[in-house]
Amino acid sequence: MNVLSCSINTLNGLYDLSGVEVGQHFYWKIAGFQVHGQVLITSWVVIAILLGSATLAVRNPQTIPTGGQNFFEYVLEFIRDVSKTQIGEEYGPWVPFIGTMFLFIFVSNWSGALLPWKIIQLPHGELAAPTNDINTTVALALLTSVAYFYAGLSKKGLGYFGKYIQPTPILLPINILEDFTKPLSLSFRLFGNILADELVVVVLVSLVPSVVPIPVMFLGLFTSGIQALIFATLAAAYIGESMEGHH
Repeated sequence: MNVLSCSINTLNGLYDLSGVEVGQHFYWKIAGFQVHGQVLITSWVVIAILLGSATLAVRNPQTIPTGGQNFFEYVLEFIRDVSKTQIGEEYGPWVPFIGTMFLFIFVSNWSGALLPWKIIQLPHGELAAPTNDINTTVALALLTSVAYFYAGLSKKGLGYFGKYIQPTPILLPINILEDFTKPLSLSFRLFGNILADELVVVVLVSLVPSVVPIPVMFLGLFTSGIQALIFATLAAAYIGESMEGHH
C-alpha cells in the first residue's frame, strides 16, 4: 500500500513538473490539444532546411560525387560508422533512425547558436531552437526508448524481458528503473545544454557590444554539435544493448 501511495505521489510530482514553463510561449489549439506554436514553427524551419539541402545536393547524383553530394555522402558514412560501432553488424536498418536523430538535433542546435531566436519579438511568446523546449527533447528521448524496446523485442521476443532479472532477480527494480532514467537523462541533458547556451548568448548580446559574444557563439556551435553526437551515439548504444542483452 505504501509503495502504491509513493508511486501515485511520484506521478503527481511529474505531472506538476510538466506544467513548469521556461520563457514565454504562445499556444495553438489543434484537435482540442494545446501545443506550443513556436516549437512547431522552428521545427518546420529545421525540417525545411534539411529537406531542401538534401534535395539540392542529390537532385543530379554523380558517379564521382562533388560539392553538396560529396558532403552528404560524408555525413552518411559518418552516421554509418557511429551506428556500426555502437550497434554491431546488424546496424543497417537503424542508420535512418540514428541519422534522422543526429541531423534534426544538429540543425536545431545550430539554429539556436547562429540565430538567437529570443531577440525576434513576437506579439506573444518567443522563438527558440526546437531543442530549447523540454517537450521536444522528451519526445526525442521517448522515440529512442520505443526504438530500443522494439529492437530487443523484434530480435528476442518476450525473452527480451529476461534481462530484468539478470544477473539476479534481486536487481529487478534497479533494472526497471534504469529504463526509465535513460529517456530522462537524454532529454534533460540536451534541453539543459541548449537552453543554457542560448541564454548566455542573449545576455551577452544585451549587455555588451555585438563583437564580444562572437567567441561564445562559436563555442556554442561546437557544444551544439557535440550534444547532437552524444544523443545519437547513446541512442545507438541503447539499441545495440537491447539487441545484445548486455549492460
